[in-house]
Amino acid sequence: MRPDKVVQYFNIKIFIYFLILVTAVYTLVFTYYYNFKDDGYILADWLINYQDGGFKRRGLSGSFFFLLQDLTGLSLNSLVYFAQFTVISCFFLFYIKLIRYKITDLLYLSLLLSSIGFVGLLNTVTYVGKKEFIVFLLFTGFVYLLDHNKLSKNKEYLFCLALFITTFLHEVVLFYVPYFAIALYLKTGIFEYKKYIKYFLAVGIPTASILLFGKNVNEGMSLQILAERGVHPTYGIFYWNINEREYIRQHSSEYILYFISFAISFLHIGYYLKFLKDRKILSILLIGAFLFSLPLFYLAIDWGRWMYIHMILIIVLFALLLRNGHSVFAFEKIRVNRKFYITLFIIIFSLMYRVEMSGKGFTFEGILYRIFIAPVELLNKM
Repeated sequence: MRPDKVVQYFNIKIFIYFLILVTAVYTLVFTYYYNFKDDGYILADWLINYQDGGFKRRGLSGSFFFLLQDLTGLSLNSLVYFAQFTVISCFFLFYIKLIRYKITDLLYLSLLLSSIGFVGLLNTVTYVGKKEFIVFLLFTGFVYLLDHNKLSKNKEYLFCLALFITTFLHEVVLFYVPYFAIALYLKTGIFEYKKYIKYFLAVGIPTASILLFGKNVNEGMSLQILAERGVHPTYGIFYWNINEREYIRQHSSEYILYFISFAISFLHIGYYLKFLKDRKILSILLIGAFLFSLPLFYLAIDWGRWMYIHMILIIVLFALLLRNGHSVFAFEKIRVNRKFYITLFIIIFSLMYRVEMSGKGFTFEGILYRIFIAPVELLNKM
């Protein structure tokens, strides 16, 4: 059967909905699993608190959950998971609302299938339950309101307040705030520098206060406080005592592999930009956003995670540029041409490789490996 006869039956929009559903369920299930086994990262990072030593980075969330536990008597695991479930679910629901009446095409789908796109969650289970989902939710809601011309001046200030608070939950917000400014530019086509300042101040002020006055994540009593409240992590953030820059240098042979993954993603996004208007300006803005995050790569070891956050925000950002349709199933029919074969190659290759959160930046252990090879290897071991 000819390729053009096969692809005419493929509804890209339905497949995107299916991918969102699978990714959302997978994320929520594994967040639950790691949360209720007292995971030292996926749970414990939400429980960094001010009770142990006072003001510190990420401490607001733990103190908030301690207060909720005192008021409700519920376990910290349940309270944190409820918050994670709400944030993660709302992100995926807002993303569906954002693209619902958009005309999606195969090239846009390829971004979701990137090894650091939605498929990144399926490839690397340690991405689940992280605080960056708050950033994803805020940015998706922001883009949705922009797209529907509902982002009033008052709502902008509410988003700035949300960014201000979120920075006290995780300082990573600082390094991705340029995407809010880029989204505003894409909507208006005008550089409104004064308008952007409030977004940078919203994250810059709390970050400066953390740098100046913040204490260690664990001032010595965190594990005891958590144990008294029913949580017993045996590894993770409260045990972290590594010089991250030295760690990266010592594992340079592993971290150099991230440059392969970065190059692939750079070419992938570059190919996507090839078909957009004003691609030169947008290319410069995206490069600027990445350069703005470079200190994060220098300071912390989760290089795959930082790349993954970039890609998710880019996927949401590019949805703003998709054409509007009249149906929730609207999509651009596939034409078998040079663009189709290049995009198909990108998708297949993306499904072949995997980007770890920290450590090996490129391995051929992607979704295809996990579906077709890993089960066979497991059966052979058995």
